[in-house]
Amino acid sequence: MPHSRRKFLAAGAAGLAGVTLGGQAIAAPPAAGATWETVLNGTFASYSTLQAAWNYRYPWGSDHNGTARMYASSSDHSQVYLESGGVLVLKATRTTANEGNSSADPYLPIHYHSGAIHAKQQVTVTDQFPSWEVRGEFQAPSARGTWPAFWLTGATSWPPESDILEFKGDGRNWFNTYKNGSGAWSNTLVNVSDPGGWHGYRAWITKVNATDVDIHYYLDGKWVAQHRGANFVGKPMWLIINLQMEGSSGSPGPTAPTYYRARNVYVGRDRV
Repeated sequence: MPHSRRKFLAAGAAGLAGVTLGGQAIAAPPAAGATWETVLNGTFASYSTLQAAWNYRYPWGSDHNGTARMYASSSDHSQVYLESGGVLVLKATRTTANEGNSSADPYLPIHYHSGAIHAKQQVTVTDQFPSWEVRGEFQAPSARGTWPAFWLTGATSWPPESDILEFKGDGRNWFNTYKNGSGAWSNTLVNVSDPGGWHGYRAWITKVNATDVDIHYYLDGKWVAQHRGANFVGKPMWLIINLQMEGSSGSPGPTAPTYYRARNVYVGRDRV
């Protein structure tokens, strides 16, 4: 959804959640003295802009909870590369080499080389920055064994976590928040028509008290869920785009290369 006027950003304010205009939820006007600022935008225009704003692989390295190991660097664009029009491509390729097991729980055997990036700018909800918008447009694989994601996770502790895009081997996107007010997951599953076509995924995150946030999730500009994020305030979070494989998305995964594309990834925030 284009970023235009602040009052159309999200349904984030108490008392106005669920109010709609033209089919979209809206928020209250910005707080007095608040200034909206762009943190991340247009970073897939070139490798120089990509590498200025993003680091390759996960913040913790090459492995995570599936069977893909991330390979990418400023000199290796086999799994992470750019296409014309400001499009980022993550590519997963089946490997026959024995690379052992993932170093991350549940320590699955490595079957794929794939790609991940994480933003250098962390997302932290504070009194100074009480509201954040995180969004992007994606062509996501959804076949069995494919596990693309666009998500926020704690940089110094886990939880918190917010999954804005997550497909687990079928056509349902998982909007997830951990922890919620009950100390567990909140999950909203939404069927997406043709996940491999371009769709917009968005989170509006706003501070509601000293410790908690409300997260409003959107698909193609339409509000789909509101989750409470408990103990998110003051916790820095990494923004990650990755193409993991198998694991929670089932197995066996595809033998042909798998592609996950992103464009117009944007992060903005209120400065009070």
